[in-house]
Amino acid sequence: MRNSHNITITTSDTFTAEDETTWSLPGAVVGFVSWLLALGFPFLIYGSNSLFFFLYTWPFFLALMPVAVVVGIALHSLMKGKLLFSVISTLLTVGAMFGALFLWLLG
Repeated sequence: MRNSHNITITTSDTFTAEDETTWSLPGAVVGFVSWLLALGFPFLIYGSNSLFFFLYTWPFFLALMPVAVVVGIALHSLMKGKLLFSVISTLLTVGAMFGALFLWLLG
């Protein structure tokens, strides 16, 4: 004879919708767009002379792209999916990183 019990699964034991994490695609898109805006900002200030500067320093700025995407995802998750706050904070953070790298390479 087998010694077993029927196990019932209650709804409290299952995975609820409240435990799900924020979907990261909006944060990644915001991070990438903020990287593109930060990349285009020196062209507004210095014009076409920025092309000569980026000709030799493009690997540094390209390395900031995945960092900007991860920053966008992280800030979107920290802001609990509030898109307006995550857009503003991502733009400021990526702009500060880009500006710090740009000024470091200029100096």
